[in-house]
Amino acid sequence: MAVLLSSSSSSGQLSASPSSAKKQALFIVSLVTLWYSSNIGVLLLNKFLLSNYGFRFPIFLTMCHMSACAIFSYISIVFLKVVPLQTLKSRQQLLKISTLSVVFCASVVGGNISLRYLPVSFNQAVGATTPFFTAVFAYLMTFKREAWVTYFALVPVVIGVVIASGGEPGFHLFGFIMCISATAARAFKSVLQGILLSSDGEKLNSMNLLLYMSPIAVFVLVPAVIVMEPDVLNYTLALGRRDKFMWLLLILNSSLAYSANLTNFLVTKHTSALTLQVLGNAKGAVAVVISIFIFRNPVTFIGIGGYTITVLGVVAYGETKRRFR
Repeated sequence: MAVLLSSSSSSGQLSASPSSAKKQALFIVSLVTLWYSSNIGVLLLNKFLLSNYGFRFPIFLTMCHMSACAIFSYISIVFLKVVPLQTLKSRQQLLKISTLSVVFCASVVGGNISLRYLPVSFNQAVGATTPFFTAVFAYLMTFKREAWVTYFALVPVVIGVVIASGGEPGFHLFGFIMCISATAARAFKSVLQGILLSSDGEKLNSMNLLLYMSPIAVFVLVPAVIVMEPDVLNYTLALGRRDKFMWLLLILNSSLAYSANLTNFLVTKHTSALTLQVLGNAKGAVAVVISIFIFRNPVTFIGIGGYTITVLGVVAYGETKRRFR
């Protein structure tokens, strides 16, 4: 009888295991779907608002995003306990986070400005060069060297963007400069974060970092809006009276900005680094395809070829970095 009970108990455990695996797989698929939807959704809504809808205030739009991130981060961490609250331990740590916040602001604002002038497809092609700038800044700031094969893999990343630029019908020089600057600032922030918050006592997970960075970003962006976009309030109120859906679009857009950060954190937590890299590369390609269908921007075989070369270069860089680490 003991043997029978033992075998039936083992059978129950075995049958429970596939069920648990299915639930886990379903959870991860749902999480990745939400991550894709949030990231691509905020990108497409940014493009729609700034380029098609006539809301030409990228700094104010970024301030709305940061305000939403500040509010939702506080609610999710302090009240909902999504992650444990990590408190700041010194003024020096606050100063470091403030520095990161300014760089973060610059990257987001630059990206939003570029969407006024460039198609999403080309914006994503330029954004895919982030690993190139990260490698350059890591070398210049930390003297961290990779294997020569790893650097060689970055060559097609740059060549692909050069080809895509030549084949882009909607190329705009100022938009391109802002996009490449935003990409460089994003890479710079990543390297700077590794330097400034390197000690175990100062490390913060991405959600707590967002909790502290977003209010500082709002504080930085308010004077920038007043100086550089002084008529935004009157224009927004007038637009809101003319089209009631404008407020819904702004709220949805800002909420998606926070959702993109939250889901990125959760996907990172529940998947491996390699899976995250593959999903990230695929996400850019999905965003490009969807944007072309929605905005109907013309594309050329040269542009598609250039973007493909860039993505393959990013994949090769990630693989060589993993193998020769």
